[in-house]
Amino acid sequence: MSEKKTIPNKIDYKSSGVDIDAGESLVERIKPFAKKTSRPELLGSIGGFGSLFEIPAGYKNPVMVSGTDGVGTKLKLAIELDQHNTIGQDLVGMCVNDILVQGAEPLFFLDYYACGKLEVDQAASVIEGIARGCELSGCSLAGGETAEMPGMYNEGDYDLAGFAVGIVEKSEIIDGRDIKDGDVLLGLKSSGPHSNGYSLIRKIIESHDINIHDQIGDQTIATLLMEPTRLYVKSILNLKKEVKIKAMSHITGGGLTENLPRSYPNSFKAQIDPKSWKMPSIFEWIMEKANLNIEEMYRTFNCGIGFVVIVDSSDVPMAREILEANGEEVTQLGQIEKRESNENLVTYI
Repeated sequence: MSEKKTIPNKIDYKSSGVDIDAGESLVERIKPFAKKTSRPELLGSIGGFGSLFEIPAGYKNPVMVSGTDGVGTKLKLAIELDQHNTIGQDLVGMCVNDILVQGAEPLFFLDYYACGKLEVDQAASVIEGIARGCELSGCSLAGGETAEMPGMYNEGDYDLAGFAVGIVEKSEIIDGRDIKDGDVLLGLKSSGPHSNGYSLIRKIIESHDINIHDQIGDQTIATLLMEPTRLYVKSILNLKKEVKIKAMSHITGGGLTENLPRSYPNSFKAQIDPKSWKMPSIFEWIMEKANLNIEEMYRTFNCGIGFVVIVDSSDVPMAREILEANGEEVTQLGQIEKRESNENLVTYI
């Protein structure tokens, strides 16, 4: 005969696994972080039911541009390393770099943080990183959601999603419509794998029983893998003021091979010279340990190029000068050419 279950006298929210006091404590902890990101168009502060944001003055025909993303299984690595202070910048980078491609200035950002048990210090560290990413991108951290869901996640685990909203004048939307034969592709250096390819990377670590505190050159593997996603917002917005940008591409999962064709008509192809830049050591390590060929690398990772700008050949000197003045390392990757119907959308010479 089975034992009779003991029914508690009282079942409240906290005994069910949801700590309202911890949630309120977190909101108070993150308010100073959010305040640092505030733009004049943001009305109110975090903690309300909705976020209010005025359309900035000066636009004749404004178009809102939105994007949402996560950080993939790089988050699992952050949890295993107990390193939570940079993953928030990754989250912001994956969203704002995406909407930047169409010429949008990021205005505000919302985050979603979900866990089984809310650890206030851990969550505050993550959100502080989100706020830092927003500050570097010139957008407001306008609000978010913290969801404590006992039974949904293992202890110590959490998940993240981000949502960015930006604005662009309708006549200034960048969509590749003006691409022509001979336009030049300028590549901006990445800080590492950014937030893509980490399922493969974690499989390498597991399969080879790798100690990620071992070094590649003068840095540990962990340091190289956890380097936060580079934010290109301010550099590109400054470039846009002076140079006509034909198209752009954020090099995420799928690498150059899959992402470049998203930025131009399929009547063209991008001809890339791989000798124009040196693949960083972390990608050489991945390539060796995974036994991948170079074509697979270009189709999976950014391989050292995190963002690509396409401009007229006559604008290359000025574009390079502006980007480098804004701290970017610029490589002339190749050029746009007319494409035959049987040719690939990206070719490597």
